[in-house]
Amino acid sequence: MLTDKQSIVLTGLMAVSIFVFGILNILDNFVVLTVLTIIFFSIVINILYSKYKPEKITQDQNNSK
Repeated sequence: MLTDKQSIVLTGLMAVSIFVFGILNILDNFVVLTVLTIIFFSIVINILYSKYKPEKITQDQNNSK
């Protein structure tokens, strides 16, 4: 799904967005809340996907068994 660099960028974007929108007092806006929720869930799903995805068996590993 996402690479490590993309996950770090999304996490930084979310942290900065919460800070900026909190200062501007627009965190109650539906659009802002929806975008931040989508970013948050994409990060969480990526973490779960990368943790539980099956390892690919290469040809060398298959021959050694």
